Amino acid sequence: MFFKDVIGQEEIKEKLIQNVVNGRISHTQLFLGPEGSGKLALAIAFARYLACTYRTPKDACGTCHNCIKYNKLAHPDLNFFYPIPSKKVGGRQLQSKDFATQWLSYLESSPYVSLNAWYQHIAMENKQGQIFAEDCNEVIKVLSYKPYESEYKVVIMWMIERLYHAAAPKLLKVLEEPPDKTIILLVSENQEQILNTILSRSQLVKIPFVSEEEIKNGLINQYGTEPSTAAKAAFIADGNFYTALALSRNDESLEGNTQLLREWLRHCYRYNPAEIVNLMEGFAGMGREKQKRMLATGVEIFRQSILINYNTPELVKAHPDAEDFIRKFSNILSPEMAMQMSHEFSQAIYHVERNANPKILFTDLSMKAARIMNKAKK
Repeated sequence: MFFKDVIGQEEIKEKLIQNVVNGRISHTQLFLGPEGSGKLALAIAFARYLACTYRTPKDACGTCHNCIKYNKLAHPDLNFFYPIPSKKVGGRQLQSKDFATQWLSYLESSPYVSLNAWYQHIAMENKQGQIFAEDCNEVIKVLSYKPYESEYKVVIMWMIERLYHAAAPKLLKVLEEPPDKTIILLVSENQEQILNTILSRSQLVKIPFVSEEEIKNGLINQYGTEPSTAAKAAFIADGNFYTALALSRNDESLEGNTQLLREWLRHCYRYNPAEIVNLMEGFAGMGREKQKRMLATGVEIFRQSILINYNTPELVKAHPDAEDFIRKFSNILSPEMAMQMSHEFSQAIYHVERNANPKILFTDLSMKAARIMNKAKK
């Protein structure tokens, strides 16, 4: 991953490069941005630029021995840490390095990733991964060694908001006073979920959504997407390059969320308790990240239906599988009711993140949705 491979974010790239040129490199940096903004891609490109022997004013050279090792993300001075399941083997809690092969294979197709897709990749959809104390100890150990082949030793911690709270104290000292020639790059999507003690020790690099034009050009030029498909995916993705790439590849998981949500809402509207209970069993076993993704899809559908009700259909951005459903749904709910639904689904996401009992949570949400939608019948 080079800077040139990162979709858009030209201002951020220039700032990172100038910091290196001017020798103003913060030891601990937090790359904060929404899903699909390219924050992990930027972190990897920045790490390569730091390692490159013959840097150019715009990017790494791509030919030195450090760059060659970065091509396979196999440089000895590059270390990744990421959320993994709570699982012990031989009495030992697993660490990020135990999933190194899966991590590298996950990044092969694209550095534009999602937490839910990572969990699917390592077959842990029914749990929420975390960064545990054992990995924090490993970070300290890794940074205690001098760089092997490049000027800096780099640690990239992806989704730092998933850091196990009890493990955080282990990291604080090394974040505040890391050893010489070491760089820690934290990558996150949710600032509110990061401990203040970590935020206060990090230089914040805010990364915005990618523009529609940049997404379209990135799909065409870097992923070989057919122009009309790229244009449609870029419009629907609404600034999220991960979603645009998945759409262009016909990712069935995006359609699956909409189909399941549509079935559920129809049963709520018809107030069919038996069918709702049957669905609750499936929801309980689908894993928290999938539950959150489906609920987030619901929030987006309610938002889009409000746009239609306010006579702005040209602003609707939805997967083709969802577009017809959104238009029909907008005929049932008033904007006020859609906002109520959005609020209840957003609250449900909050409770899923805090390990609420899924059967109780989704049953309660189903009853609330049924009450709201049945007001439209009166």
